[in-house]
Amino acid sequence: MPGPMNLFQVAGRAMSAQLVRMNTTASNLANAGAVSSTEGGAFRTMKPVFRTSFDRATGLATVDVEKVVTAGENPTKRYDPGNPMADASGNVWESAVDESRELVDMMEAARTYQNNVEVMSTAKTLITETLKLGR
Repeated sequence: MPGPMNLFQVAGRAMSAQLVRMNTTASNLANAGAVSSTEGGAFRTMKPVFRTSFDRATGLATVDVEKVVTAGENPTKRYDPGNPMADASGNVWESAVDESRELVDMMEAARTYQNNVEVMSTAKTLITETLKLGR
């Protein structure tokens, strides 16, 4: 049976993972429409890769961020000769951030984070009430 400290650790690790997800999403949104003079220098969408671990002793699964990778569409070449970032041919490379998808990801991450806050709050309340019974 999992103890309260294990429950707090699981919720805390899940909150940390969702915070990384929110930060990468915020970075993606901040770089939407950013341009570069080269394809290699153009911003690419970042996504965290989660890893789930199962602890047989407690029966609990925890989530951690294993790494952050680039994902999504490749940058788009666009003819814009007046742009100071344009190459010799007048082209710029624009990041291909899907803003709608990023906003959905941010809402999901925020909801998951809030759910884990509620788990911790409920566990704290139950522990406090249990301690009161012993008085």
